Amino acid sequence: HGIAKYRGLRHMKVADVEGDFLNLEYSGNDTMYVPVERINLVQRYIGGDDAEPKLDKLGSGSWEKVKRRTRQAVLAMAAELLDVYAAREVMEGHAYPPPGADYEEFAARFEFEETPDQQAAIDDVIRDMMRAKPMDRLICGDAGFGKTEVALRAAFIAVMDGRQVAVLVPTTILAEQHWNTFRERFKNYPVRVEMVSRFRSHKENRAVIDEAGRGKVDIIIGTHRLLSSDVQFPRLGLLVIDEEHRFGVVDKERIKKLKKLVPVLTMTATPIPRTLHMAMLGIRDLSVIQTPPPDRQAIRTFVAHFDDATIRDSILRELNRGGQVFFVHNRVENIDYMASHLRSLVPEAKTAIAHGQMKERQLEDVMRDFIEKRVNVLVCSAIIESGLDIPNANTMIINRADHFGLAQLYQLRGRVGRSRQKAYAYLLIPGEHIITRDAKRRIDALRELVESESGGGFKLAMADLEHRGAGNLLGHEQHGQIAAVGFELYTEMMEEAIAELRGQPNRPDFEPELRIAVPAYIPEAYVSDENERLVLYRRLARAQREEELGEIRDELRDRFGPVPTLIENLIAAMNVRRQMKQLMILSAILKGSQLEIRFHPDAPVETARLVKLAEQNRRTMRLTPSYQVIARIEPGEYEQLFAQLDGVLQALAGCEKLENWTAAKVGPAVN
Repeated sequence: HGIAKYRGLRHMKVADVEGDFLNLEYSGNDTMYVPVERINLVQRYIGGDDAEPKLDKLGSGSWEKVKRRTRQAVLAMAAELLDVYAAREVMEGHAYPPPGADYEEFAARFEFEETPDQQAAIDDVIRDMMRAKPMDRLICGDAGFGKTEVALRAAFIAVMDGRQVAVLVPTTILAEQHWNTFRERFKNYPVRVEMVSRFRSHKENRAVIDEAGRGKVDIIIGTHRLLSSDVQFPRLGLLVIDEEHRFGVVDKERIKKLKKLVPVLTMTATPIPRTLHMAMLGIRDLSVIQTPPPDRQAIRTFVAHFDDATIRDSILRELNRGGQVFFVHNRVENIDYMASHLRSLVPEAKTAIAHGQMKERQLEDVMRDFIEKRVNVLVCSAIIESGLDIPNANTMIINRADHFGLAQLYQLRGRVGRSRQKAYAYLLIPGEHIITRDAKRRIDALRELVESESGGGFKLAMADLEHRGAGNLLGHEQHGQIAAVGFELYTEMMEEAIAELRGQPNRPDFEPELRIAVPAYIPEAYVSDENERLVLYRRLARAQREEELGEIRDELRDRFGPVPTLIENLIAAMNVRRQMKQLMILSAILKGSQLEIRFHPDAPVETARLVKLAEQNRRTMRLTPSYQVIARIEPGEYEQLFAQLDGVLQALAGCEKLENWTAAKVGPAVN
């Protein structure tokens, strides 16, 4: 029916049976009550941004139009998306030989011990590279969790087999850091590692590009300059992309063309929901590094009001142990004022400014001064969020943290705590009553994630995915289609579209209707919190197996005490609905002593078996011309009723045709 406002749970008596209902309010104060056992028909609306969605009017037909339009757009997008991936699937790429003794020696030179997750990611990459299908793997791991080493191992396998490697990074500083890391790891091997960068003259860059084109450079590291048409690789065997979401739309289009041809390894600390979602849809392979290095300490994170004494103390504490400080102030128009305020506050510090509107060379000089410790307090915009590795900087102060997105806060915070030193992050806000509810929720989510453990980048991306939706998968319209129908429905449409384009049979999705006049709900006296009841209803409705329902029953008994009959009824009813869905039964309605069962038109039922079953049970079952089953139910206690329902469903399961359910029909469904 479309987008409505959820007004809470309402306990009502309908047709002499008590139950809980979701109270939904549509446009024009239209109200709908949905019985809790059909909670799967309701999804939480998550839009593309924080704007309030427009409510739909019941019976207007507008929602169907929106869904139809979105489905068409999603289908077109999925086709474009699958074009890239289908090309990779069928393309015979280069299958690398299994790693030999030289690889083992290279791996042994890694100065740390691999964490279990890091080793699993390395194994995934090696397995991908040994297959003929070109690799497209996303390595997701927090800052400093060892993603670069995974890329180094992949690069080693490629260059030792005579192939070239291109490493694409979003900033010049990062290019230089990777260049130093790669040169250090490959210094004992006949491998030429070069960089294309603004730190080098035009003549030097030109020479590197020419020699790469002649196959004389094994590994080339650079920014989007590597995507220019004049850069050619005669035998490119691996493309490594660091933080893909930092590249612009045009660059991404070029990357997409490259991806059709070569194995790709993408690394990210906080995957944008779009990339992550693609990974989840099974269009992309995903390895997650969640275990921190053995000596890594969690970053202590504080939420505080802007206060001169707090700021001075936190900066001095870091300087006194020989460290450096990031002060993030994301408003370029008054960043100079903030820097002079800090200079007067902490005259002992050497302070510099860095932001994106500075001239490229000037910015890089400042960043170099900071890396080489000539500056110890850097007042900067969010420009520093991209993968810089400065182990000596272990305190970060973020001014107006409420203005940042969840993923961005996490990325920024990941710039500190990259050594064995204890690191601190201060999120400064003007006051709880001034910031928006959404900003407060973001900061609370961050605090919760970082307090529980390190390695929360992946969990954070998941939280961000839940809050914001996945964005448009190809990146041109981040919100449009999602805002129209909400994230959950959009996801379902995308999955359906991909299945359809891949020619996979699409099992119809529907919610069975069960009407048996049995009171079945969670009493308020048993679980007092309404949200908790709602979560439990959802879990019961989504259970796929009878054992899952049993586990929820055990959990309820453990948390709230002996399970009352009303909840036993609810669990039994949910189990009946689960079986109905499996058998593709649209409805089971009890009228007096007769249970009327209607199948979905596509139900996998062999009509001959159904006829035979009805003949064998002539006294308790009959079949109508439209293949509706009428079963006799003896009056009795609720427990007996559910036992009889279970018996009928078990008998009907024997009529199922499993091999090709799309081919079998049981006649028209009667609505």
